[in-house]
Amino acid sequence: MRVVHRLFEMLIPRRPVSHQAKDRDNLQDWKNYVYGRARSAWARGLPLYGSSFRFTIVYLCGDSPADIDNIIKPIQDALVGVVFSDDSLVSDVDSHRRFISDGIDLTNLPALLIEGALSGEECVYVAVDSAGPLGSYL
Repeated sequence: MRVVHRLFEMLIPRRPVSHQAKDRDNLQDWKNYVYGRARSAWARGLPLYGSSFRFTIVYLCGDSPADIDNIIKPIQDALVGVVFSDDSLVSDVDSHRRFISDGIDLTNLPALLIEGALSGEECVYVAVDSAGPLGSYL
């Protein structure tokens, strides 16, 4: 098992909103909510600059989940100015969706993700790490 030293992680205890949402006010409210949660979870002060980052999300969903690819951008955008200075610094994206009702093996999961799984409610786990060599992902 690879040891990961997270630069940032947080749990968003709500159903995510798609960047394709017709209700733009709802989308902006979602981004503001995620931004606020990120500010509360970010302990470093200034955002990260000048590197390549790996952005990871795990969406624990109920019935009728949002498309995983459509929830990445609003969350990533909400971290700009808090965690990283610009989302162009994100070179790697990992996204995962799991149904809460299927049961989730908690072995080797980060503590915040375990917390989300045990809540039984829709949530999104977010992590930012330094990007690794391409071969480490393939």
